[in-house]
Amino acid sequence: MAFSINNFRANLTGQGARPNLFEITVPFPTAVATGEAGQKFTFMCKTSQFPGSDLGSFDVPYFGRVIKMAGNRTFAEWTTAIINDEDFAVHAGLTNWMNGINSHAGNARAFKGTDYQVDAIVTQYAKSGEVAKQITIVNAWPSAVAPIELDWSSNDAVEDYSVTWQYDYWQANDGVHQTS
Repeated sequence: MAFSINNFRANLTGQGARPNLFEITVPFPTAVATGEAGQKFTFMCKTSQFPGSDLGSFDVPYFGRVIKMAGNRTFAEWTTAIINDEDFAVHAGLTNWMNGINSHAGNARAFKGTDYQVDAIVTQYAKSGEVAKQITIVNAWPSAVAPIELDWSSNDAVEDYSVTWQYDYWQANDGVHQTS
């Protein structure tokens, strides 16, 4: 039979993964933020994603034909959306982190070498509460903190803002991994 709802149900493990059962862990560098900022980040991170990757390709002509060859892997920017609370702890931690990479006024770096990079963890949970999938985003650092929108007509809402991250690569914590 071309269509069988029972076959579909039988192949939908756990009735499908839920996009709201996730947690992001980012250990902020201690040189720019208190432990509170990194701890609060886990609770205030409202949206994110498992980042993807792309394999480039190139053409090799041969006797009037072109064959496609696999090229290098690239990793797109990773984004998160953060709920802002009134102490601005996460926001201050992120902006201090970026200021440590390159200061506003002095155009100078406070970090030594690559001390500004950390490994972030993205965890997807099953409905049972067990870890369904987990990846490590290797050598991540914030490259952009978006503006926080202020609006007199915005009632019954909480501020949020997005953060753009750069990183070297990600690896699955289940034995299958991507390497740079």
